[in-house]
Amino acid sequence: MPRLCFFDLQARKEMITVTETMQKKTTAEVLTAVYKNVKMTSDSILDLMPKVKDEKLKSDMTVQLSVLEAFASRTAKLLALEGVKPEKEGFMAKMTAKWGTVMNTMRDSGTPHLAEMMVEGATMGVNDMMRVLREAENTTVSEDALRLTRDVCAFEEKMVQDMREYLK
Repeated sequence: MPRLCFFDLQARKEMITVTETMQKKTTAEVLTAVYKNVKMTSDSILDLMPKVKDEKLKSDMTVQLSVLEAFASRTAKLLALEGVKPEKEGFMAKMTAKWGTVMNTMRDSGTPHLAEMMVEGATMGVNDMMRVLREAENTTVSEDALRLTRDVCAFEEKMVQDMREYLK
């Protein structure tokens, strides 16, 4: 049986350190993507709320907003454990989304159209989370981060189903 010399042991320690660093980085990247997703969705709901006239839709959106904020809080806590501060979308991304909302609601701010906008936004969120999951599964990403990502994805899928009730 071959014996390990000092250099082999040192290389092994360095590999373990690199692997641990990669895990934290990868887990942090997944959590950052989740955080940006839920904050962007929350911001979009807040931008749409003043346009909503249907009280049931407003109530549903308020509940969705509170769940999304709980996800954001949960994600921020996991990011803190990774030693990372939560990052929101950049200014340009936020302004582009806000401008898109303004332009979209100028021509039609009826309940079906607002629900359609919510469906489109949540579907984009689901697609983003599915992509993140696909890239993160079978890696060293923490199970907590994967579970959270799956939870957010499932919730956004439910949002799509709930909003379809308002499409006519």
